[in-house]
Amino acid sequence: MRTASENPLDVDAVERQTAPVSIRESLFVLKDRDFGWFFASRFVNLAGSSMSHVALAFAVLEVTDSASALGYVVAAHTIPMVVFLLVGGVIADRFPRRLVLQLSNVASALTQAAAAALVITGHAEIWHLVVLQAMNGTTMAMAFPAMQGMVPQLVAKKDLQPANLLLSMSRGTLTVLGPSVAAALVVGVGAGWALAVDALTWLLAALFLLPVRIPPRPADEEKTSALEDLRAGWTYFRSTTWLWVVVVAFMVLNAIQSGGLNVLGPAYAKSSSLGVEGWGLANSALAAGMLIMTIVLMRATIRRPLRAGMFGIMAFSLPFFALALWPETLPLIVAMAVAGAGIEIFSLGWSLAMQENVPGEMLSRAYSYDALGSFLAMPVGQLLYGPLAGWFGERPVFLVSGVLYAAVCLAALSVPSVVRLQRVEQPATEGTRV
Repeated sequence: MRTASENPLDVDAVERQTAPVSIRESLFVLKDRDFGWFFASRFVNLAGSSMSHVALAFAVLEVTDSASALGYVVAAHTIPMVVFLLVGGVIADRFPRRLVLQLSNVASALTQAAAAALVITGHAEIWHLVVLQAMNGTTMAMAFPAMQGMVPQLVAKKDLQPANLLLSMSRGTLTVLGPSVAAALVVGVGAGWALAVDALTWLLAALFLLPVRIPPRPADEEKTSALEDLRAGWTYFRSTTWLWVVVVAFMVLNAIQSGGLNVLGPAYAKSSSLGVEGWGLANSALAAGMLIMTIVLMRATIRRPLRAGMFGIMAFSLPFFALALWPETLPLIVAMAVAGAGIEIFSLGWSLAMQENVPGEMLSRAYSYDALGSFLAMPVGQLLYGPLAGWFGERPVFLVSGVLYAAVCLAALSVPSVVRLQRVEQPATEGTRV
């Protein structure tokens, strides 16, 4: 890893790589055949996923009104994902990432289709959804490191910012309507149909990866065991301060977010004046904020990606304050829109920090350790927020969550290697893609 304090950078080189990016320049990367098909795969997958979390939440609430039961189902997805993430990272660094991603997509399609069928036919029970989401979480543990490691394989380093912004734009565009469409389906025909759409998009995502070609690893590359790969990944992770500090911060932030908004939020919305429709609109506002910020970032210069990212993600405390102090649809929509903008700032900053600073052969393992730490406490939040709301009430829990969320972001920003990390100068020529 190179930082400004360790390796003074050529200012002109940094300016060239952090210069504003136009929409036309972002679309230009689609001319690359392999990245174009990868983009198509991610596009259809995001179309379904934008509806699935809302659909799943209200599918559970159709079976039972218990926020704790929803926590069990969500945690059932998260726990195996966390447990198997390191295995997924090693697999993604040892085997073709495209193949790993395809197989994971097919498995996810099957689990979501089974859940959809049970919900649509009215035969779903909580234990059915727990088992299926556990299976889905296991497939995601294989897919996540492979997916994160593919972008640097498919585009030149000088095109990382436009490629990441294009992916973000597609995510933002699709998820503006997805939660509201899912909410409309829940009200109109039931939650199962949105899950069925999600299952179909997983299958299409696997098919769209078929034309993607990635250069193989060099034949003379030294062979190592899976255990050695894990050890090397851990050594890199713990010795890179900015990496583990942000991951530890997100261990807490994701627990708050997953328990507070993914579990307690829908249950509170259903029983309050917000309603299902209001919750869907708020989630669409989150996506709209992300989309708007993506367009803004195309004309912005990011020199210190983690400093910008941590200040941005601090905005995610606002929905908690809105739910605690002013739990009406309009204030929540505004808070979620601002939070979405902050998420996008962090998303781009983190992608650039990882893809420019982590060696390519280590990238999937670094992402797996990142995801393991970031997701480790999510089940705690998912299982704890229901009982906490029962003990203290929803609004006090939301208020404390907002304060804690902002405090963790400020703590990460107090670490010098986080605020000082700059964009790095890339070599004039690209090496072999691995």
